Amino acid sequence: MVKILFVCHGNICRSTMAEFYMKDLVNREGIADQFEIASAATDTDEIWNGHGSPVYPPAKAKLLEHGIGTPDNELGVGAKRARLLSRADYGRYDWLIGMDRENMSRMWRLFGADPEGKLHMLMEFTDRLGEVSDPWYTRDFEATWCDVDEGCRGFLAWLRREGRVV
Repeated sequence: MVKILFVCHGNICRSTMAEFYMKDLVNREGIADQFEIASAATDTDEIWNGHGSPVYPPAKAKLLEHGIGTPDNELGVGAKRARLLSRADYGRYDWLIGMDRENMSRMWRLFGADPEGKLHMLMEFTDRLGEVSDPWYTRDFEATWCDVDEGCRGFLAWLRREGRVV
């Protein structure tokens, strides 16, 4: 079982899009049973009194545009609520994938170290290093979708090359 946690600032846009897109990819390829995929936030901006915000409407619309979150391909989009990254997540997941340098910095601070080499940025698995575009500031959900698409496909290809999945 490959356990992946996608991480961004608030867990309502980028990491959520990556979570559900990756779930869709492995589902379409018939290998979903080899994965546990989730997402979390580095900050509490979208979590109040223990309750997380739902997927941000434009992010949800972008998923719907690509057939994710529909009644026949729900994958949990409607039930998703932002949740905060915890120290326990380091032991629970094989891969903790940040969307930008700030996410990575906050993960390093929370975990103190990365002795097992689990912390990575999503775009590391592409030919184009950098950060996943943050649509909260740019409002460009298409650019974010393109980054998530390229990153998730690259990550899955890398997992295959490494022999971690069939």
